[in-house]
Amino acid sequence: MPIIVNLDVMMAKRKMSLNELSESVDLTLSNLSILKTGKAKAIRFSTLEAICKALNCQPGDILEYVVDEK
Repeated sequence: MPIIVNLDVMMAKRKMSLNELSESVDLTLSNLSILKTGKAKAIRFSTLEAICKALNCQPGDILEYVVDEK
């Protein structure tokens, strides 16, 4: 998939654990884990907003488009 999720990179930069982020954005660990590993098929804007607020970042810091050269 040409959309790369860099949630783990931003969490590392902010020194925030998955548990801390889960509590901060009120999402389950399993849902955040699915997003973090890039297995999510979609993300709500409200969820993206909450994550950006918790990590003090922009959506582009978390999501990246890479051209699929197939």
